[in-house]
Amino acid sequence: MTESHGTVWTKKDLIAIADLSRAEIELVLDTAPQFVAVSKRSSGIKKVPLLQGRLVVNWFHEPSTRTRTSFELAAKRLSADTLSITAAASSSVKGETLHDTLANIEAMHSDVVVIRHNCAGAPLLLAQHHASHIINAGDGRHAHPTQALLDAFTIREHLRRRRNDPNAGLDGIKVAIVGDILHSRVARSDIRAFTKLGAHVTVCGPATLLPPEVEKLGVTATCDLREAIAGADVVYALRIQMERQAAGLFPSLREYIRLYRIDNDSLRHAPEDAIVMHPGPINRDVELASEVADGPRSVILEQVSNGVAVRMAIMHLLVNGGAAS
Repeated sequence: MTESHGTVWTKKDLIAIADLSRAEIELVLDTAPQFVAVSKRSSGIKKVPLLQGRLVVNWFHEPSTRTRTSFELAAKRLSADTLSITAAASSSVKGETLHDTLANIEAMHSDVVVIRHNCAGAPLLLAQHHASHIINAGDGRHAHPTQALLDAFTIREHLRRRRNDPNAGLDGIKVAIVGDILHSRVARSDIRAFTKLGAHVTVCGPATLLPPEVEKLGVTATCDLREAIAGADVVYALRIQMERQAAGLFPSLREYIRLYRIDNDSLRHAPEDAIVMHPGPINRDVELASEVADGPRSVILEQVSNGVAVRMAIMHLLVNGGAAS
């Protein structure tokens, strides 16, 4: 078994950050570096046999590029067999239930099922009734746990390099999450992960895009961008979901850009060493200016790279309990 500070992995599934203790989160983060190293091998052979002979199914009911391809690549680098299913190409369009679809998948002896669904709770429902290891790749507005874990890993690695301290963590740092908090499963999972790891989180956006009583999640809320990013170690911009604009949740994109866009001008109010993050895809020059997205403070592409390693770590822990096989 892989242990981190005495923690042994015992979870069958990964549904939400809320289900994990701080020690379990740190176990994932401590397991990931070995898989970062696999991806950087000078030999060019970017595979390990930890899931050899296993079947990983990517089952996506919503569009995805980064998450779907990241899971597929992670599974292949663990030497697993992979199968990809989209809702449009499955029998769900004929009325087949999620349970029946998964039962048929499991008849092919699946080991890990990665599911993204527009209904909150769908991964949990399947996990409670099926033997496969279920990984939530995003369910409605509820949770996106692997995104939160890769974000936490990216921040921790940056802090360790900046401080030249191999044991640095998120304790005491300030993270500002800016944008559509109300509809964001990434924000919910990030808040839970960052606060469990000891960070101070401030959420910022128009009042209509902040959940009621969001402070109960252990965060500070503000509608003032300057206040949010003052002293922040991390500025995390969320995608503005254009489909929500029809609901009139903010006056106009021009108004949003003026008050909440992360650009060189607004970043003057943050420390010089603050890093900028975004879960993707970016609405360039709306929530995040291109000058920042492509600039030296951005770690967005590191998030993408780390996503593969963190998802390798998660699948390894779920299937092997962390033990080499």
